[in-house]
Amino acid sequence: MEGTRTRRRPLGRPNRLSLTAISLFAAVALAACASGKAGTGTGTAGNGSSQPAAGASSAAADTAGSGGGKVSIFVIGGKSDDPFWSTVKRGVDDAAKVVQAGGGKVTWLGPQNYDNLGPDAAKLVLSAKSQGATAIVGADWVPEAQNDAFKTASSGGVPVFLFNAGGTEQAENVGALTYTGSEEQTAGKAGGEFFAKDGAKNVLCVNTLPGAVNTEARCKGVAEGMSSGGTSTQLPLPSSNFGNPTAVTQAIKAALLKDDSIDGVVTISTQDADSAAAAIEQAGAAGKIKLGTFDMNQAQLDRIKAGKQLFCIDQQPYLQGYLAVSQAYAYNAYGLLIAQNSLMTGPAIIHAGNVDAAISGVKAGVR
Repeated sequence: MEGTRTRRRPLGRPNRLSLTAISLFAAVALAACASGKAGTGTGTAGNGSSQPAAGASSAAADTAGSGGGKVSIFVIGGKSDDPFWSTVKRGVDDAAKVVQAGGGKVTWLGPQNYDNLGPDAAKLVLSAKSQGATAIVGADWVPEAQNDAFKTASSGGVPVFLFNAGGTEQAENVGALTYTGSEEQTAGKAGGEFFAKDGAKNVLCVNTLPGAVNTEARCKGVAEGMSSGGTSTQLPLPSSNFGNPTAVTQAIKAALLKDDSIDGVVTISTQDADSAAAAIEQAGAAGKIKLGTFDMNQAQLDRIKAGKQLFCIDQQPYLQGYLAVSQAYAYNAYGLLIAQNSLMTGPAIIHAGNVDAAISGVKAGVR
């Protein structure tokens, strides 16, 4: 989407676009609460005209600002017991209050497990369409398995908003109106560069969801970031191991004992980071191996503060859920659409120098 993409913010600095978007959607919230119902105006498609945004199908554009029907937004997210996705859902739930105040509803759909992630997520997209969704918010984890389903929705009159995974490229491919999230390869590169600056030479990227576009991009980015001062290799583990701390710990421990040149480990999730921390201890390498992870929770911050972990990469999942649903509602109810094709919620490197600033957000359940 050349020419309309926002410039990525420097690591650790506020995203002015996100703040502007929050202000916009807050105004929409006030209007919704005042009216007591969803969508009574026709609105415009964000660029000052009545035309759909680039990548939008004409069928989906017909649903913009159509106040005659009840807004029904479906969100395709991760497992309900996945700590990362519980934070995303907190943002979704907060945005849903505005939708509900306007007489609409928001429905969360997630897979039972991650063993067959792409095909299962595709079925959820089609299920949402069949249940009368007026907008679908979804993560495009495995494009080759999910894109046909997203295209079926967007070409069939249901506006699609990608978040968390897929990026602007897949948003354009499937006819989605926007993408909200982090560019994973960019985030991985930032992590790799941080490792290299701290002296790491051989980093292991543990991937418990191999094949997923976002996790593959994360590990690829780490390797890219390390290229100037070291190397990074991927340790792909069966997706059935995701959420199984014992299995992940033992697999990482075995890899560390097999190759004593490894001096850095990065994981794709906070759950796996906990397992990696245990593996490093059990391998007797606590003083040698630096630990990093994608995503953030209290355990990561505690280890960073104690000097037992180097960093974590925050993509601000609460904002992904909140902003994506807010955009879907603003479009359904009023025909409003941001001028940018993407809202970047990350990356931000959390380390010893700024860890205190992140702790309060985690305690509040929004980081």
